[in-house]
Amino acid sequence: MGAARGFGLEAARARLYRRPRTVSGETQIMTDFNDRERAEEAKFALDNETAFRIAARRNRLLGEWAAGLMKLTPEETDAYRKAVVQADFEESGDEDVVRKLLGDLTGAQADVGEADIRAKLEEMTSEARRQLFGEV
Repeated sequence: MGAARGFGLEAARARLYRRPRTVSGETQIMTDFNDRERAEEAKFALDNETAFRIAARRNRLLGEWAAGLMKLTPEETDAYRKAVVQADFEESGDEDVVRKLLGDLTGAQADVGEADIRAKLEEMTSEARRQLFGEV
């Protein structure tokens, strides 16, 4: 009977202290961790790409809105939309876009203030998201 208990204890110790299974030279635990890490990196990259696409679409919409206020021709509107998208690459955040729009609209004698531009920025962010993903 004592030998049976000893065997049971040894079997329990073996299960507790056993090595993880190996899969092609790497432990299963490390493989799971690496898979999780790769998934997190892929999600991060996708989130960044999505944010970029939304910002670019938003900036095109803002450029079109501002071009309408400045009464630009269709050709000028197309060029201006591209210029607003390019302005967003000057620094991180939205301040470069706000600064460009405010300067251009002020120069064109449009009756639009910074608060109006920021409100339109928020509105166009929602519109860009809706256009890209069908969200409301």
